[in-house]
Amino acid sequence: MNWAHVHLALNHAPVIGVFGVALLLVIALAIRNVTVARIAAGFLVLLAVITVIVYLTGDAAEHLVEELPGVSHDAIEHHEGVSFYSTVVMVVAGVTALFPLLRWSRPERYSGRTLAIVLAVTLIGCGVMVWTANTGGRIRHTEIQPALSAAEHVAGGALRV
Repeated sequence: MNWAHVHLALNHAPVIGVFGVALLLVIALAIRNVTVARIAAGFLVLLAVITVIVYLTGDAAEHLVEELPGVSHDAIEHHEGVSFYSTVVMVVAGVTALFPLLRWSRPERYSGRTLAIVLAVTLIGCGVMVWTANTGGRIRHTEIQPALSAAEHVAGGALRV
């Protein structure tokens, strides 16, 4: 196992996990349950750490695939730029969740307003994670790349579906 493998193995956790955390936060707000809120906040902090690991192992993954046929250097660079933004948003979300997590050590300190702020940042995280996953997928998944024009089909000689 190498760092590129770590990158590829972990990169789905923040993308999928942030949606699970958002759902837990909505539930915690709806039922005003501090236990559910703590679980969601804890997972959000964990996802922020995993996101940083994924970002830091991205260069290793880049070096592994950049010379493969059909891999676009521009797609890699675009994904790298987008992933920086998602990493920043997820770190902010994790830090935002860490403060109330520490504050909610006693249930009487639970605040729905604080939880709403954590949810708002998490929803932004959902958006940037989808964007990042899409740009990463375009590096190797030809099925999600933009369709070729008729001229590109003729020039390339192969039809992409």
